[in-house]
Amino acid sequence: MSGAKNRHGTIVAAFGRHYEIELADGTLATGYPRGKKSPFAVGDEVELTPDGQITGHAVRRSLLYRSDLYRQKLIAANATQLLLVVATDPSFSDMLLSRALVAAEHEGLSTTIVLNKSDLTAALPSARKLLAPFVALGCRVVELSAKLDASPLLPLLVGESSVLVGQSGMGKSTLTNALVPGAAAPTRELSTALDSGKHTTTYARLYKLPNDTCPGGTLIDSPGLQEFGLKHLTAQEIEFGFAEFRPFLGQCRFRDCQHDAEPGCAIKQAVAAGVIHPRRLDHFHQFISESRHGSH
Repeated sequence: MSGAKNRHGTIVAAFGRHYEIELADGTLATGYPRGKKSPFAVGDEVELTPDGQITGHAVRRSLLYRSDLYRQKLIAANATQLLLVVATDPSFSDMLLSRALVAAEHEGLSTTIVLNKSDLTAALPSARKLLAPFVALGCRVVELSAKLDASPLLPLLVGESSVLVGQSGMGKSTLTNALVPGAAAPTRELSTALDSGKHTTTYARLYKLPNDTCPGGTLIDSPGLQEFGLKHLTAQEIEFGFAEFRPFLGQCRFRDCQHDAEPGCAIKQAVAAGVIHPRRLDHFHQFISESRHGSH
């Protein structure tokens, strides 16, 4: 191996402590981190020694991750867009949506909510009601059925590096299979007794979208998650992550206002005026409480 040069590539799949890397010439290689930690994410542009050690990554344009008291979980590097996948069935957590939105805002990612399984019309009204605060916020919502037709999403994926995030059972892998012919992402029937999906995708993978339908687009499918911790963000960063709060920040009577029981709170006045949805303020209080007390 003497004289062999380091190679450059992009991580396209992460399996714990080893990674699948697509090299500049399109071939695939396996890479390993040098130490015990695995500090790399799908989407990272890395340098690889001839024997497969990853020596480092290029400066990231973004890094989407979640964290709790004990660890952080990298989701995707260098993404430009977050696709939050929810479904009419099983039910989804609007609080998890708010968590992911705060993380995306912090990394400068644009966000689209994908309401999957829209063909299950009986459950549509309740799903739309749960999404109403996000629609009011200005979030783009695309309704579709991944099993029937995922094409409504295609125009939004052109030239973007999009990462699919959502709870188990929302249909992320079905959506991936619909958008990427030959992806063969594993899917599984739902556990109706638990009203939740079973984890089918156990690792993140990056796919190139077809040039004829989506030129320049890539898609990262990530494992289903039930929680999205924001331990890596300060209280101020969480506050700023609520985009609808921003016009009112600095207008409260007290400089360190928690937007809770204080008099003269501009945020609470905006809620009373119908400008900010009360559910979003509830979410904010929950996140700040976790940030302050270290609970998860």
